[in-house]
Amino acid sequence: MIKRLKYHEIDFEKYDKCIENSVQRNFYAQKIVLDHLCENWELLIYNDYEFVMPIPIKKKMGFSFVVMPLFLQQLGVFGKQNSHSINNKFFIFFQKKYRTINYYYNFHNVFEPSVRLKKNYFIKRNDYVILRKKYFKGRKSTVKSAQKLELRKISLNNDVLRYIRLNNKGLEKNKDLKKFENYLKFLHENKFLKLFAAVKDEEIASLAVIIDCNSEFSSLGIINNKDLKEENGASFVIDAILKENIYEKSFNFMGGNIRGQEVFFKSFGAELQQYPVIENGMKELLTKIFIR
Repeated sequence: MIKRLKYHEIDFEKYDKCIENSVQRNFYAQKIVLDHLCENWELLIYNDYEFVMPIPIKKKMGFSFVVMPLFLQQLGVFGKQNSHSINNKFFIFFQKKYRTINYYYNFHNVFEPSVRLKKNYFIKRNDYVILRKKYFKGRKSTVKSAQKLELRKISLNNDVLRYIRLNNKGLEKNKDLKKFENYLKFLHENKFLKLFAAVKDEEIASLAVIIDCNSEFSSLGIINNKDLKEENGASFVIDAILKENIYEKSFNFMGGNIRGQEVFFKSFGAELQQYPVIENGMKELLTKIFIR
């Protein structure tokens, strides 16, 4: 039986235990992360927290909608096993009970009928020498040409934030850039953040922003110095991270729907890992506007 719980009704000890022991466990489903990124969130549970499904909620026009916040990639159903029948029960319940603008499941969740998929690219823990053989020929050449750069592990500070403001491309709105800065500070304070810089003559050519959680690195982005594009800092810094860490940390590129990014990720031997998504336009939402 599936139940819908408001935030104040959630038994977080049981929730944390379910997430920790789930086969779908990921960084995004942690309470501390949801509390930071979501305006509000609630929970669907199956039986006594045997399976759980966190739901981010946002108020718009006086109504509550399901909206995935910026920087939250995959949620969905979590439990000790990956059950197609249980997944479908959650899917049907969710569709009936919520007005959904967008919601992203985790890559373990599969549904019947099938739904739209987003692309992600992922590198499993491996021996670097074996992984290097999977690099595209052009990527090997680019990495080799960038060996004059130096890899440095740096800490978040005002100079780094200034670098991000000057060179960021993906976050054009000031409010989104501010959210990103606040998120970086949150990650830093909770010891999830790793920053790897490709440096030339004491100047950062490329900065890799990485979430470090358990046995996985997840990329929040690679920010390139506009004046040092020719140095191939992005290729250098990703290769250097993999060389030092891939034997004990898998690497999640956290995206891949943009063609140029997809090719870049694949060129390091990353494998496609698709996850289901629900995205509705205004027409679909209007049919559910009076749902309770």
